[in-house]
Amino acid sequence: MTDGSTLAPRDFESLRSLIIERRGALPRRLAQVAKYALDHPDEIAFGTAASIANAADVQPSTLVRFAHQLGYEGFSDLQKVFQERLRDRTTSYEDRLKALKTIGEDQAEEAALLDGFLSAAQRSLQDFSASIDPGTLSRAVNILARADTIYLVAKRRSYPLIAHMAYAFGKLRIRNRLIASPNGIDPEISGMARKGDAALAISFSPYAADSINQAQTMADAGVPVVAITDSAFSPLAACSTEWLEIAEADYAGFRSLSASMALCMTLPVAIADARQRLGLEY
Repeated sequence: MTDGSTLAPRDFESLRSLIIERRGALPRRLAQVAKYALDHPDEIAFGTAASIANAADVQPSTLVRFAHQLGYEGFSDLQKVFQERLRDRTTSYEDRLKALKTIGEDQAEEAALLDGFLSAAQRSLQDFSASIDPGTLSRAVNILARADTIYLVAKRRSYPLIAHMAYAFGKLRIRNRLIASPNGIDPEISGMARKGDAALAISFSPYAADSINQAQTMADAGVPVVAITDSAFSPLAACSTEWLEIAEADYAGFRSLSASMALCMTLPVAIADARQRLGLEY
């Protein structure tokens, strides 16, 4: 057995990278578990070995073998990393404000707060610049540029991003539909999308259920979905044609949107340029 205490990833991002790196070389049943873990991280965190094995259509012993393959002592050891991910992502705003106080009295002043958020924004931009795959970005732009109508999907903290894109698309005369109705008919709007259209969906952990459902509805109808999200574990990644990953840095638990906004400023301009090159009318 591998010594899990020395080799197994103890943080979520390292575990995620390891699963992605190895899943193509795993035996069929272990690859099946890897896919389930990528698609359903919350279920891995909350479920029992029996319920997870049943959902993944494998034997409970396969979960143990999967954990050993990744360097863990057992499945419960692996599961702790998924559970820690949930604890990290669900910190309340009250707890975040308390975390600021641990910095020190003088550090909680306005100028220090601004410096902390600016530092987080800089880290987000630097990390995204270093990690973006130009090929994925190009394919995403091509999908959206060829669409008759681009359906825009986002809720909660992601909504400002999609609202800016709706504004930019309007100025660039690119047909779009923002799925954000005040009268509760978002499911009906997403149901209008057809194969000649495309969807752009944005959601970060903890993922907005409505955004996931709307993106899945359109994907099921054969509409290509381009997603902006934060992890291969994201349910948006599972239903998208192409997805762009942004893991924003945070300051005392408050996450930046700087890299996400930079991308959302880039996409409308890139799509307009692609449409010109393709000879598509505005």
